[in-house]
Amino acid sequence: MRLMIADTGCANLASVRYAFARLGVEARISAAPEDLQQADRLVLPGVGAAAAGMAALRRNGLDELLKDWQRPLLGICLGLQLLFESSEEDGTPCLGLLPGRISALPDTAGPVPHMGWNTLHDLQDHPMLNGIAGDAHVYFVHSFAAAPDAHTLARCTYGKPFSAMIARDNILACQFHPERSGATGARILHNFLEVQP
Repeated sequence: MRLMIADTGCANLASVRYAFARLGVEARISAAPEDLQQADRLVLPGVGAAAAGMAALRRNGLDELLKDWQRPLLGICLGLQLLFESSEEDGTPCLGLLPGRISALPDTAGPVPHMGWNTLHDLQDHPMLNGIAGDAHVYFVHSFAAAPDAHTLARCTYGKPFSAMIARDNILACQFHPERSGATGARILHNFLEVQP
């Protein structure tokens, strides 16, 4: 299997790569569309601001590659958010692979960003959730999120309900960081490697 991680210039690239290495799978990191085009599966990680993330994708021509991508694609954190039509953060236009707009989390449940462990709930029957308990805890670091909709695989609540996991055709995404979520995160990454295109 050729697993590639899109280099968006974010800080969590190495930790995502190491998480797959712990599963026995080597992932290469590249910002070159010609490299990523060879992948059987592609990961779009991210930490930081939507505008900077989209600028990095456009600078390397990865926005066009992602819009045409037909194989399994996993968005992580900011990577999930960039898959949507737009973000409330600086009014940023995003990739438009998922319908809707990313909005800010309210500070009614605690400080924003939402940082730390939280519980998944309302889990759907999907291969990405094989072996995941209904009260699984995962690790978040984010200030913006997608509202739950028909593509939501699992929800979480912090000030308001939001999509913790999403699936639509070949597009799979986690708002949390599976690479930092212990055994639960490792199982989700394993499931991504096993999911059928």
